[in-house]
Amino acid sequence: MASDAAGERSRFSRLRRSGERPARRVPRYLVVGKVVAPWGTRGELKVVILTDFPDRFRELKRVYLGDEPWMLEGHRRHGRWVILKLEGCADRNSAERLRGELVQIPLEEAVPLSEDEYYIYQIVGLEVWTSEGEHLGRVSEVLFTGANEVYVVEGERGEILVPAIEDVIKEVDLEGGRLIIEPLEGMF
Repeated sequence: MASDAAGERSRFSRLRRSGERPARRVPRYLVVGKVVAPWGTRGELKVVILTDFPDRFRELKRVYLGDEPWMLEGHRRHGRWVILKLEGCADRNSAERLRGELVQIPLEEAVPLSEDEYYIYQIVGLEVWTSEGEHLGRVSEVLFTGANEVYVVEGERGEILVPAIEDVIKEVDLEGGRLIIEPLEGMF
């Protein structure tokens, strides 16, 4: 994950929520895409969509690639991609230099989530405890498996994979920086 980015994706977890603000460092930007290639010869960019809210591209006027702001001249959907035209990116060579850059928006422009949803940056870094008080470690990564997210917890027991499902996740305490789980039988 990029140091100032909110994560590779702006996906969220649907869990019970307690607390309002994370106790950890809050990123400046939320990642909504990644430049994968130039598109054509006029400086357009082929961007893989890394957000659960792809319609947001319709309303964007400005994006950040790194810490550099770029004004959007236009965009269009192309299957699972979005094609962006940035002001000042006039030819294929200019677009090629942006290959691999994360397309980000300021965190303040994030789509508000419902009460039981979280952005990745809110989950990564939480300390994980069992409902019986055993400390398991810290969430280091969120995996997207299709059926549900899986939290990678690193601690003294090594790496533990925790499915982000209601039967396991009992409390998300952002203010306290804790995630309380009820481990499934045989989980570790």
